[in-house]
Amino acid sequence: MNRLVKTVLLAGAAWSALSVTAIAQEAPAQDPAVTSLDEIIVTARRRDEQLKDVPVAVTALSSERLAETGATDITTLQQQTPNATVQVARGSNSTLISFIRGVGQQDPLWGFEPGVGLYVDDVYVARPQAAVLDIFDIERIEVLRGPQGSLYGRNTVGGAIKYVTSRLSQDAEATIRGAYGSYNQVDLIASGSVPLSDSFRIGGAFASLTRDGYGENLNTGAEHYDKDVTAFRASAEFTPRDEVFFRLAYDRTQDDSNPRHGHREVAGVGPGAGSPDSVYDTYAGIGDENSVESEGLSFTGQVDVSEHWTFKAITAWREGRTDTVIDFDNTPAPTLDIPAYYADDQFTTELQFQFNYDRIQGVFGVFYLDASAEGAFDTVLGNLGIVIGTGGVVETESVALFADVNLDLTERLHLGLGIRYTEDSKTGTVFRANYAGATRSPLLGGTPRAPTLLRTDYTNDRTFDDISPRVALSYDFSDAITGYASWSSGFKSGGFDMRGDAILTPDTVNGYQPETVDSYEIGLKGRAGPLSFSSSVFYNQYEDQQVTTQVPAVGGIASFVDNVGQSTLYGAEFEGSLFLSDNLSANFAVGYLNSEFDEFLRYNLTTMAYEDISDLVVLQNAPEWTGYFGLTWRSDVAGGELVVTPSVSYRGDFSMFEFPNPILDQEAYALVDLSLIWTAPSERWSLGLFGKNLTDEEYRVGGYNFPGALFNDSVIGYYGPPQTVTASIQIKF
Repeated sequence: MNRLVKTVLLAGAAWSALSVTAIAQEAPAQDPAVTSLDEIIVTARRRDEQLKDVPVAVTALSSERLAETGATDITTLQQQTPNATVQVARGSNSTLISFIRGVGQQDPLWGFEPGVGLYVDDVYVARPQAAVLDIFDIERIEVLRGPQGSLYGRNTVGGAIKYVTSRLSQDAEATIRGAYGSYNQVDLIASGSVPLSDSFRIGGAFASLTRDGYGENLNTGAEHYDKDVTAFRASAEFTPRDEVFFRLAYDRTQDDSNPRHGHREVAGVGPGAGSPDSVYDTYAGIGDENSVESEGLSFTGQVDVSEHWTFKAITAWREGRTDTVIDFDNTPAPTLDIPAYYADDQFTTELQFQFNYDRIQGVFGVFYLDASAEGAFDTVLGNLGIVIGTGGVVETESVALFADVNLDLTERLHLGLGIRYTEDSKTGTVFRANYAGATRSPLLGGTPRAPTLLRTDYTNDRTFDDISPRVALSYDFSDAITGYASWSSGFKSGGFDMRGDAILTPDTVNGYQPETVDSYEIGLKGRAGPLSFSSSVFYNQYEDQQVTTQVPAVGGIASFVDNVGQSTLYGAEFEGSLFLSDNLSANFAVGYLNSEFDEFLRYNLTTMAYEDISDLVVLQNAPEWTGYFGLTWRSDVAGGELVVTPSVSYRGDFSMFEFPNPILDQEAYALVDLSLIWTAPSERWSLGLFGKNLTDEEYRVGGYNFPGALFNDSVIGYYGPPQTVTASIQIKF
């Protein structure tokens, strides 16, 4: 089936590309709910622009498109975005792992920087914990592919995801949506706004999202892969004059879902060490405690100083805390039990000066970040009668100056120039020690006792700086077709390894260096009759890659972060929409990615030297092919409008880690979805029915790999959602 799906996706995309001239001759009436590229407004370059005019590969998904496809959280972006991985991290319900074009966050541990930047209303979210954002009360989501260093700065070497919430309405309004579905899913979402005067409005949104588990903890009887999330937002907007806008916003999320322990892929030794029949079941014995809290406050002010100049300021504070447990071996025995906590806080502010003249437009400004990421975890090795306690904190202060200018050389030829200087100052503190006994260490509230072996205990400072440039040349072949060629660079900041073992790898106290990506891209986007499309071809040089490497060591495995070398990635993307008739339209996306390590230097603890093993490794989360094809059919039914949206998404073979593992690595798979929404004639209420993964495909999204007798062959897989069906009702007031 996967080969057939892949063939259909490629054939559909190729047919669309080759049919541009033919279909331009006779265009059916456009579907009003499907927007062409010259109507989509994005802020990829920090200012409002038509999507077709932006020399960047961007996937923009409107709230209508997300609603019609039944999108529930941002991990569904993976299905509709070419060459993208957006997943829940292993051993978590709400930690985000993102890759774009093979570049992303290899490790979700605190202090390890992301490679894809996440922004909520232009506020940078520094940590992946609690970053699996549920989709409600939003305006759109933009996925920017390729390095965005000049405008978005540090940690956008792969790209950026922009989550844009809805602005408050000028009129009093409210919307309530309820849903019930498989596994006793019960969702309640309410949003609304009230104008208190002509210039002042308040509003907010609330979401309660609950579901029983897809499986069960067969040891404790608890739900496994369940959901218990409560979230709300509140905002106030003040517009004293047309040229002045202020917004104050607060959000909070509480996730009390049970922890995800995964599924044992290889049978071990002892009671509960087998592989459960259901991939969603576990025998984990560490317990089911889990709590994730996240909240933030932001202020945005924008003033049109003159006809040509606009000043914008964005200041925000965010913090979060996670208390959780992970059972690496998935057995009742206290082997590889991991109690943990993570805590982070950040303060950011950005000042932008935007200008717009007849032949030159742009923005320049300054960005500041003050952030702290701390945590601690135990590795309980009951079979050895010891526990390894690990704790640490990274304090980061970052300052950046940036500018981005677009110059109209002629009416059709445009030159874009961008540059950003970033300086990161980091202080890292790491403590790691062995303690006797198979219970928690003093770091996690265990019995106070002295360590039997001190492995790491240091505090160090590092400063990293970088210049990230961008050059783009675009040409308007017509009013509807634009081509571009660009070069951009980005960097992911260096840091300190929070798992660092100074006994095995003494150099860990000096931290690791930044990684960089240089990207060369050409693209063509626009509209030809009923076809709106965006295409790109790219070539990336990825250097000083930060990878968490595992190497054999006396008594087990040593894990450490290192700059392992470099790789080359190149590929192509084609996406868009096609109006097939007055009632029928299609959306499609195809991505191709070729990725290969040119150098991978692994430290050998025996020879005390580095060795190049690039012929043994691959880039993780980098499938060669990704694709999406969906239809939207609209018809008048019972006086209202019925919208039917079938879709299929495809994801090729990919590896969970740099070292291929046939037990964990995921083969190609396809997901088939179907949505039906009927809206009443008054447009005040609607009914929906959403089927996800209708073929009930079993597919892994993450894993842990601790083979060998010492760890009881703990090879653990984490799976995506099974087949589900959800019914909903929405009422507008």
